[in-house]
Amino acid sequence: MKKSIVTLAVSTVVLGMSSQVSAAGFQLAEYSATGLGRAFAGDAAMADNASSQSSNPAMLSYLKGAQFSGGGVYVMPDVDVVGDISVESPLLPDAMIMNADAIDVADNAFVPNFYYSNQLNDQWTWGVAFNSNYGLATEIPEDHTAAIFGNHTSITTVEFNPNVAYRINEQFSVGAGLRVVYGDGEIGASTPAWVGGLKAMPGVPDDVKAALPDGGTSLKYMKGDDIAFGWKFGGSWQLDDTNRLAFAYHSGVKLELDGYASGLVYEGEYQKPKIDGYIPLELPAFAELASYHQLTDNWAIHGSVNWTQWSVFKELVAYFPDETPNKDVVKVENFHDNWRFALGTTYDINSQWLVRAGVALDKTAVDDQDRTTTIPDADRLWFSVGASYQATKNLSVDVGVTYIHMNGDAPITESQNLNGLAKVNFSGEAQGSVLLTGIQLSYKL
Repeated sequence: MKKSIVTLAVSTVVLGMSSQVSAAGFQLAEYSATGLGRAFAGDAAMADNASSQSSNPAMLSYLKGAQFSGGGVYVMPDVDVVGDISVESPLLPDAMIMNADAIDVADNAFVPNFYYSNQLNDQWTWGVAFNSNYGLATEIPEDHTAAIFGNHTSITTVEFNPNVAYRINEQFSVGAGLRVVYGDGEIGASTPAWVGGLKAMPGVPDDVKAALPDGGTSLKYMKGDDIAFGWKFGGSWQLDDTNRLAFAYHSGVKLELDGYASGLVYEGEYQKPKIDGYIPLELPAFAELASYHQLTDNWAIHGSVNWTQWSVFKELVAYFPDETPNKDVVKVENFHDNWRFALGTTYDINSQWLVRAGVALDKTAVDDQDRTTTIPDADRLWFSVGASYQATKNLSVDVGVTYIHMNGDAPITESQNLNGLAKVNFSGEAQGSVLLTGIQLSYKL
């Protein structure tokens, strides 16, 4: 019975009850306050400051002299997963139905960034970038009703990009860079209070009562990290003085989060409190097609279409090379590729002040029948405003604010069988919003 109960965690826990703080899946879009103020519309075709290389390394060719830009985005998610859990078992006289609402499952977070660019001559420019393209952090109480589906998650990535751009002529520029990504992850599941509560129910055999773990017991915990490499490429076509098209592609990055696993699951399966293992995690490739159009001396519009290859994220499997069995299917997600559409505008008020605005539709990476409590993904609508202040000839300050609304409730239905001893069902939905605020300082040396 104990093995059957904790086996539920093996088949359901990954990434906790995660919130998508900005883009689909667990992708981030917080690499600059400049872009944030226009919902990142047209980013791959714009060269505001040194942060432009994060979207498209070819934009370095538009930056004069040496420049640096640094700042961060503060993320304030308000995401809930609400619903009920029912437990049906021949050991119980009636089905147990319990509220499983998880309110405000994600903490606030600060995502920093730093960029530097240096023009070598009329043709060559190089730069470096530090930012993050993926991450999440969530937590619910260890004995929460839904803790068996995952109670803790933390995924952190830090990316370093050395980039270079080459101006072919007045019309065409190209750029490329190396992606060096460090990833660190923690996932865990624990026993809900209702599992321990079964001990007090009449009719449950004594041997089953003795096997049931107390509420809050760690069922499964994994921790690992890795460094992996990828690449990116971009190009720009200056049609004329006022119109520009650009394209950028960032390759996928394959991490192997190497570390250990512990908890009641592994104590029962391998007779060890802690075992070595790793989880392969492929961060998907993504691309952007963008345009920029200067309509008047003061006013410009810009837009972009983004694609992310989330179809590589079908399932997570943990591998234990020194053990038998040597692998464990942790979670099936069945993501598909997703698209994002953004439109923005920029207006120069005077020589010191510039304002921005943008809207975006970020399509979900999962169908309704595949949505889970672990990643309650849904369509998102972005509404963004921002401004830039030219404090001195060389120093500018950018601020941006974005409100992201999860477009409608996202239904979630999950069911698990415990070897015929019990059936656990979750029925609910994900809902919420995110507020992003950012600030950035840019300086021309």
